[in-house]
Amino acid sequence: MRRARIIVRQLRARFRSLRLRLMLGTTALAVVFMLLLMPVLQGVFMMALEQTVEKRLASDAAALISAARIHDGRLHMPEKMPDEEFDNLDSHLLGFIFDRDGKLIWRSRSSQDELVQYLPHYDGRGHEFVRVRDEKNGQEYFVYDIEVDLLRGDETALSIVTMQPTREYRSLFNGFAWQLRLWLGLALVVLLGLLWFGLTWGFRSLRGLSDELDGVEAGTRQRLSDDHPRELLRLTNSLNRLLDSERRQRERYRDSLEDLAHSLKTPLSVLQGVGETLTGQAENREQAQLMQAQIERMSQQIGYQLQRASLRRSGLVRHREQVWPLLDSLCRSLAKVYRDKQVEATLDVPEHSQITMERGALMELLGNLLENAYRLCLRQVRVRLVLLPGGCLLTIEDDGPGVPTDQRARVLQRGERLDVQNPGQGIGLAVVEDIVESYDGELSLEDSELGGACFRVRLYD
Repeated sequence: MRRARIIVRQLRARFRSLRLRLMLGTTALAVVFMLLLMPVLQGVFMMALEQTVEKRLASDAAALISAARIHDGRLHMPEKMPDEEFDNLDSHLLGFIFDRDGKLIWRSRSSQDELVQYLPHYDGRGHEFVRVRDEKNGQEYFVYDIEVDLLRGDETALSIVTMQPTREYRSLFNGFAWQLRLWLGLALVVLLGLLWFGLTWGFRSLRGLSDELDGVEAGTRQRLSDDHPRELLRLTNSLNRLLDSERRQRERYRDSLEDLAHSLKTPLSVLQGVGETLTGQAENREQAQLMQAQIERMSQQIGYQLQRASLRRSGLVRHREQVWPLLDSLCRSLAKVYRDKQVEATLDVPEHSQITMERGALMELLGNLLENAYRLCLRQVRVRLVLLPGGCLLTIEDDGPGVPTDQRARVLQRGERLDVQNPGQGIGLAVVEDIVESYDGELSLEDSELGGACFRVRLYD
């Protein structure tokens, strides 16, 4: 089931390709065009074929008219016809002559073995070319029927009829239809190949733009170049303005907070010194403690905002950092800090795995979570990184006391701490949550298999 979901997700990702969508759209249009063109070409071929047959049968009817003689009001035909096909028993050219009343008065030798039921209707229209089907033998014929009112100066009323079976022309048409499908199929393949080549060539500019955007995300480029088609220049210029604006805004934001922190540092130090002096006086101890609490709260706010200013994710620039070197360095440092515990740290992390995050933000995230685990654990800390399609899952566990279910939301709030025995400002986990949210990730707190707390960080590429 999981494999099926992965396959469906990959197919969806592929169908997001603009070139693939255009190719599928043009392929569908080309196939529809070929399917509509095929009956049109077949109809044109059949029309031309019928016109050829009509001209041939008209010529054969003219041969019968030239051979006919009228004596004493009676029709006389020669023993040997000018067109030998009328005398050949194996010929498929049939000739008939009917009088005004539709009575057959002559038929060619080639029609002796043919059982054709045809009744002409002498209506004065001159001639007609039709298809008729003989219900008795199931044969279909091309029929050319011409009316003759005057034959060599003698008034007469005759219908000269020439026929030919359609089966020969049907086989010719079927052969043409097969050849037409074959050549149209080959033409479709060639057309699709040319379309793919044209789309590939046309999308080279978009591929170049994509490579430059990758460079911007990786931090190797500051701006997009102007070496793009005219239709994309407006987009690249807008992106460059956005990059410049974001860079300036981030610098102003960071500088402003640093200036604020620096300007407040001296007054806070003075107030803290005054508070310590007042604490020694019994009559001012309560007011001094209140002032110390407010000073501590102000320090927490300043520290938290400075962390946010320096670690917040960029909107366009995206970095990828290797996880193992940072984890190894942090664990070595924390092992020295908490050497009395002799913490056993297990790192289940692929050696060359990477996370899409800036180095400072990743260092702060891992540092806060690991420091929390080392501080609260009894002896064991476990870190695991699982690479998933489109992202990764990072878990940091310990065997400490854990966090009660009703207190987990509170732990992630700014300035809240359950461990009051150790010093701290209570902003570490709040910074972690802010970093994860800025990277559109998910942070959750659960029970660990080791017995303590388990922090799960789900990040997306």
